[in-house]
Amino acid sequence: MVGERISPDERTATTTVDLQEVRADVRQAYERGRRDERASRRRHPIFMTLTFAAAICGVALLALAAVNGSFGAGGEVADQNLSAAVNQAEPQVRDAASQAGQSLHDAGATAKAKATGSSS
Repeated sequence: MVGERISPDERTATTTVDLQEVRADVRQAYERGRRDERASRRRHPIFMTLTFAAAICGVALLALAAVNGSFGAGGEVADQNLSAAVNQAEPQVRDAASQAGQSLHDAGATAKAKATGSSS
């Protein structure tokens, strides 16, 4: 009824229920905001992989510089290691490419022979 007095017990119960509802609403809004923000900051996995790889290379070069006493000496060591790796890998890559080319040539010749033999 309008104008009816509320006892102190009823006032406390009403306030407690309202406060719990408000807290639940605030918590839901907070969680929705977190989800929305996380979705807007979604990163591409390839870009993040490249970023981490660049960071690891940077840390490795800093470590080489610290061990060798300067960035010039650390870069020289990195260059020597890279050139050694290239020199060892180059013949193997060349052989693999040659073998792949020969396999493609053989497969083409086999397919051509089958096509010629089956159409006769």
